[in-house]
Amino acid sequence: MFINRIITRLSAMWPVTVQAHCDTAEGPAVTDGRKALETGNINYALKWVPADGEAEVRDVFDKVLKVRGLGPVAADVADRLFLETLVRVHRMAEGAGFTGIQPAGTRIDPVVEAADEAIASGSDADLLLMVAPERRIELHRRFQAALGLRDFDVDDLEAARRYIAAYVSFFTYTEGEEHDQHAQVSPGSTEHHSHAH
Repeated sequence: MFINRIITRLSAMWPVTVQAHCDTAEGPAVTDGRKALETGNINYALKWVPADGEAEVRDVFDKVLKVRGLGPVAADVADRLFLETLVRVHRMAEGAGFTGIQPAGTRIDPVVEAADEAIASGSDADLLLMVAPERRIELHRRFQAALGLRDFDVDDLEAARRYIAAYVSFFTYTEGEEHDQHAQVSPGSTEHHSHAH
């Protein structure tokens, strides 16, 4: 009994490995959210939310910009409100829950990290070695689809959302989702899809 309590406490202290990374402080949605705040261009963030969630994110963004100049504490609170709204609306559109932005340093599943590196480098060679052989053709197809849409004008929201739809489809399959529905649903659609991002 005593040993079990110690193991439980140690487990709680050990960093948790999460499969998804869209709700982490270092994840792509939060990174783009910060870029939107720094530049004043909300389009960096809006590509992560569907059209029917855009009004809420815009409203919070406009209010946050007004109070950011009131001092560092106000800016910190305002920024967190915007980033949490962005990630919550993004995950809600996917049918996923939101329990807050996970702290910097949260460990990510190695296959998800490899998928990130594949997008950044333009090569999925290392990633493909990490998945079962029967999954490689479809994963490579989704990777190529995302890569082909990666270069877009930040102010072309339609093109940006097409990229995010392909990106989500690629990551969904990387994470083990077998269904192809994600490739058919864009962030601008009112249809919802679910994945662990």
